[in-house]
Amino acid sequence: MFALPLTTDVELRPLEPWRAEDFLAHLDRAREHIAPWVGPSFVATDLESARAVLQRYADRRARDAGAIWGLWRRDTLVGGVMFVSFDVALGVCEVGCWLEPSAQGHGLVFRAVRHVVDWAVRERGIHRVEWRTKPDNVRSIALARRLGLRLDGTLREVYPVPSGRIDIQVWSVLADEWRAAFPAGTGGSDAGQHPVE
Repeated sequence: MFALPLTTDVELRPLEPWRAEDFLAHLDRAREHIAPWVGPSFVATDLESARAVLQRYADRRARDAGAIWGLWRRDTLVGGVMFVSFDVALGVCEVGCWLEPSAQGHGLVFRAVRHVVDWAVRERGIHRVEWRTKPDNVRSIALARRLGLRLDGTLREVYPVPSGRIDIQVWSVLADEWRAAFPAGTGGSDAGQHPVE
């Protein structure tokens, strides 16, 4: 099992169904913080639903259609990154992330997303990486900008929620833009270490 160090005490590791208890404990700590920003099907409320979320990503991984990794601080899950979708034939993927409050402010998601996007572009030939977020998610938008993504536009009232419908911004970066912003060997693929190999 791989563990890719991001800092002296945080590693990026696969988040597999057998880690459902860790995932649920993490969600219990993060639930209130992340609930406004992630879909309700992601925020599991019991062991069965936590296992189901992770199994959905394991199934996507098996089909080469997505994946999920956890950010582990000294063996405690504090957040993660994922390919919500991954289509090599089309050359497009969507990357996402989440983090509990105790882990914010250390650049962990930036480092993790940079690694997985770098792998997708350089190793898998992905041409377009997308990032979708609510227009009022200031932290997510700041991270998209820091990663060099550009705002493509807003999908107006695209998702139903209990209070009505919400807008979603679509940000993206193209492979040549990514390579120019993060040349090989500058940390995006640190010495060939890729988290998904």
